[in-house]
Amino acid sequence: MDIRSLRYFITTVQLNSFTQAAESMHVTQSTISKMVRQLEDEVGEALLIRQGRKLVLTDAGRIVFERGQEMLNSMRLLSTELTDTRALQRGRLTVGIPPMINLLFTPVLKAFRERHPDIELSLREDTGQVIERLVATGELELGMTVSPVDPSLDLQSKEVAKFPIWAVAKPDTFRRNASSIKLSNLASMPLVLLKDEFALTRALRQVFQQHGLEPVIAAQSGQWDWLLSMASAGVGVALLPEPFIHRLNGVEVAAVRVVEPDIHWRLAHIWNGRYLSHAARAWVELCQTMLTGSGHWL
Repeated sequence: MDIRSLRYFITTVQLNSFTQAAESMHVTQSTISKMVRQLEDEVGEALLIRQGRKLVLTDAGRIVFERGQEMLNSMRLLSTELTDTRALQRGRLTVGIPPMINLLFTPVLKAFRERHPDIELSLREDTGQVIERLVATGELELGMTVSPVDPSLDLQSKEVAKFPIWAVAKPDTFRRNASSIKLSNLASMPLVLLKDEFALTRALRQVFQQHGLEPVIAAQSGQWDWLLSMASAGVGVALLPEPFIHRLNGVEVAAVRVVEPDIHWRLAHIWNGRYLSHAARAWVELCQTMLTGSGHWL
């Protein structure tokens, strides 16, 4: 079966017009008609029937259309994979990164550009849960999120770094000279958390639930610095990863580590289990080298 005639046929069906298909493929309408007839001759029966201005698929036409799309997608994937052998000298990579994580990846971004200057790298910022959905649908090849990943999305994941969670509040909120606080003690305190669409909040809620605790949430925000502001004003206790504790910049707060259980901010790469480009693999490998087991702000 000729791939070109199959491509013309599928375009005609998608646009429901020989004329528009010809314009889209930059050929004459007679060429489109000839190719569709050629395909019908190869199949041995009609694939399209005209009904007024509409084109209707026959039973055979529907099969050829559906399977033909799969064949063309396979051809595109083949082309991508072949071209991708040169991806580290030429290529594109878009990585989805949640706003809270992006600061951590500044040194990785710098190192990647230095090592692979010919790769066009861009970052797409959104919440972890949105990034997960974009990767699951294939809109993004690679993303970052906070573990655990939504199990309903059937994503592949690989942890690259983890940091302990700290409780932050106005001075004198915690026991004098305390360096830690139990999760059970936090359950009775008002908390200020990131909004529910953030993967960190999802992870925190899961930990509370696993230990039979119901958190008292006083307020939520989409900005970690606003959480700090509310915590220092006494609105509630903020729960933030250790890297942000190192960036307090003189804010008058008390900070203690959450224990029993130890809770960690686990950062993971996610992809949908399909083809992962060489550029994406290079990014993952660099992150593994620079971040895995670091446990501190780079």
